[in-house]
Amino acid sequence: MSVESKPRTTHTVTNGADILVEAMIRQGVETVFAYPGGASMPLHQALTYRRDEVRTILPRHEQGGVFAAEGYARSTGKVGVCMATSGPGATNLVTGLADAKMDSCPLVAITGQVSRKFIGTDAFQETPIVEVCRAITKHHYLITRFEDIPRVVKEAFYIARSGRPGPVLIDFPKDVQLEKTTEVVDYDPPIQLPGYRPEPRPVNMAQIKQILAAIKRSHKPIIYAGGGAINSDASAELTEFAKRTKIPVTMTLMGLGAFPGSDPQSLDMLGMHGSAYANYAVNDADLLLAFGVRFDDRVTGKVSEFATHGKIVHVDSDPSEIHKNKEAHIPVIADLREVLQALNETITDDDLPEIDDWWKQINQWRTAHPFSYRDPGNDSILPQAAIEELHRQTASRDTFIAVGVGQHQMWSAQFYKFDKPRHWMSSSGLGAMGFGLPAAMGVQAAHPGKLCIDIDGDGSFQMNIQELATLVCEKLPVKMFVLNNQHLGMVVQWEDRFHAGNRAHTYLGPVDHPEARGQGSGEIGVTYPNFTQIAAGYGVQSRQVRSKKELPAAIAEMISTPGPFLLDVVCPYQEQVLPMIPGGMTVKEIILE
Repeated sequence: MSVESKPRTTHTVTNGADILVEAMIRQGVETVFAYPGGASMPLHQALTYRRDEVRTILPRHEQGGVFAAEGYARSTGKVGVCMATSGPGATNLVTGLADAKMDSCPLVAITGQVSRKFIGTDAFQETPIVEVCRAITKHHYLITRFEDIPRVVKEAFYIARSGRPGPVLIDFPKDVQLEKTTEVVDYDPPIQLPGYRPEPRPVNMAQIKQILAAIKRSHKPIIYAGGGAINSDASAELTEFAKRTKIPVTMTLMGLGAFPGSDPQSLDMLGMHGSAYANYAVNDADLLLAFGVRFDDRVTGKVSEFATHGKIVHVDSDPSEIHKNKEAHIPVIADLREVLQALNETITDDDLPEIDDWWKQINQWRTAHPFSYRDPGNDSILPQAAIEELHRQTASRDTFIAVGVGQHQMWSAQFYKFDKPRHWMSSSGLGAMGFGLPAAMGVQAAHPGKLCIDIDGDGSFQMNIQELATLVCEKLPVKMFVLNNQHLGMVVQWEDRFHAGNRAHTYLGPVDHPEARGQGSGEIGVTYPNFTQIAAGYGVQSRQVRSKKELPAAIAEMISTPGPFLLDVVCPYQEQVLPMIPGGMTVKEIILE
């Protein structure tokens, strides 16, 4: 297996840190998000010598660095790279590694480690990070032999990007980083991964014929597409297949953009906060074409009652996903793109289903239960309307959207239509608050000149607000669209629905404010903290807006202002994300209003 070759600089490789950096460059690495410390200083010294080949971006927190690496990876399909020192630096990466594992994001995280002789002695800033991360990484290494460095790097990148992508950890003791050599280094050694066979199985044409036969017999088929459709770069093939068959398409939170969201065949997102029409259609379908999905509980609800009225075709490259949560009638273990290519090449007019009546039913549901919200009749800004206006002003541009986690995340999925893959960055499986700003930062680094927007909530935004400094210092013109309701909105929604409105530490303002006791009118007065003052302290331009009349001009200002810009959009906190299927329930229990 060959690696990408890149030209060498005149700097002479002298130690293990230099070798690791050179090995990364030969894997195509162009950007690293790295925060230095005692155990990783040699790596940073090596990076400075290669600054013309690798851009090292200094986040202001290691979690910001790993989330930025995820944004870089999710938006490009390349392996994202982050780096931290030992101990607390390494443990600050844990949430991001878990997030990358859940969402199948290709990532290589490099951590400094104490010298080998101190490992196991509870030395200063020592943490057994390999053991800490064993269950949340695809693979992990502790480099104990100098001569293993090129092989470990080559294997790590191969594992991260191959098969089902995921995060790989390299823990690198400081004494090995400093060990010197005058020997010629082999940067393309043979890999040693017995038992790891990520290459997809060849497409079974007998199964292709089975799928086509099932499609022909169906009267109520639906395509259920997930993140696997994006990871396999199958969006074009999926769109061709859907347009040829005229089968409706619904997508998971991870799958948004795999099929154009603005296309009439799109039923938008399904699941807990998905469209009513998508959930009704899946419930009634006689054929479910599950492409690159894992039947997550946020999609299925009560899994035993999910999609029980027809056959299930499940296509996934990961054998462990087949039959894991839902039994498939036609299980296909193969690369989704290759399967769709085979379907597109094989299908004939005789294989097309008769589904005019099915579309009539779907369109009745779509007319009766669109994504909607009630206009309060005043000048306050509803978050759903704010996202719609943002979409209106940015849809014609090649816009990348990252989100935090909470109500704003779901409203973004509902009201912002994604027509291209890799333009939607969301912590979906883990649901990690604080993801939005640093992820957008990583996207911007990967796509200079593009419009990159973080749609965030005031709670999620504050979890990595320090990355405002990174935006300024690294000249990353991310736009921050903060929907500020002074509450942990999604938890408030559950309090109102399932806990009789009892407020249990979900108000984010001062404790002596009436809202802290649940006695407020719902109107937002003086906001806390003052995001515009914080932004000014970091040198970021900003504006607060409260009037829906002023919102369009404020969004236009945010978009047109050079450099990073924070738009603080004050919203009422009583709004709820609907539809909603409560956890563990079925479409029969869907809450529509």
